[in-house]
Amino acid sequence: MIDIVVPGYKKLLLRHVVLDYNGTLARDGQLLDGVRTSLSKVGECLELHIVTADTFGLAKSGMKGVRCKLSVLTQECQAEAKRQYVRDLGSSQTVAIGNGRNDQLMVKEAALGIVVLGKEGAAVETILAADIVCGSILDALELLFNPKRLVATLRS
Repeated sequence: MIDIVVPGYKKLLLRHVVLDYNGTLARDGQLLDGVRTSLSKVGECLELHIVTADTFGLAKSGMKGVRCKLSVLTQECQAEAKRQYVRDLGSSQTVAIGNGRNDQLMVKEAALGIVVLGKEGAAVETILAADIVCGSILDALELLFNPKRLVATLRS
């Protein structure tokens, strides 16, 4: 669990992190270097949930050995399905991390929404829905195991 007060913003009591796979944790279906280690570290304080359309069909093999719940969505209504997933976990206790247009609603719904602006880019609508934009997934995950960085970024 992450329990931190961000002055001038809000108190965060986080139990879950919901992550997109392609474009966020992986590129072209392949998990990015260093992600497995960072996910394991985040998994020590938050429950990991991967929610993906699995465009390349490699999410299951990519996440092998990582303690997480993997949910592969159908092609229909992905944005709404991701938002509902966050709601079902408890929006007020969830961090959502993504980059795509279909991540916009979950990023907005979560207590803390983070967009990763990696080599695949990020949808403008999703950036505007986020609390924080990071240049890489490793930077985004480091915020979660160094939560004082959240304070530095979000305080007013």
